[in-house]
Amino acid sequence: MTAYVVMEPPGRSEKVDMTTLVRDGFTWLGLLVPPLWLAWHRLWVEAALAFVVMGVLSMFGQKLGLGVAGSLLSLLVSLYIGLEGQGLRIAALRRRGWHEWGVVEAGWLGDADIRYALEAEGLSDEPAPRIVPDAALARPAQPGMALGLTHIPGWR
Repeated sequence: MTAYVVMEPPGRSEKVDMTTLVRDGFTWLGLLVPPLWLAWHRLWVEAALAFVVMGVLSMFGQKLGLGVAGSLLSLLVSLYIGLEGQGLRIAALRRRGWHEWGVVEAGWLGDADIRYALEAEGLSDEPAPRIVPDAALARPAQPGMALGLTHIPGWR
């Protein structure tokens, strides 16, 4: 199952349709075409920065005469975007005022949306379950020997 981070828009509106679900995990398109993937998700500054850094690393490798190894330096940027791209999306949403509702686990995005909608409806209606039992309902402690680990007066 995949974990989806649920981000709600600023103002904490009651509309479930306005939320964004971000899959937490590796992104293949972020690895293959990082600047385009970042631009698609409206991360303009990050896209421009990735484009410039990839170009500078490639030119740096050519000037030093590294050949293919110089071009592979730009692969580090691609790998970073592939691994941390979803985290960059979540950070950008937080900077825009969105807040994190929680995490939903599901196999597909549609299933995650349904699970979130059901949990969001369920949380507002019913009170939170009681986790700690009432101490008055607990059984009283029973004195006596427990596996020979207690001291009995008069015995050696």
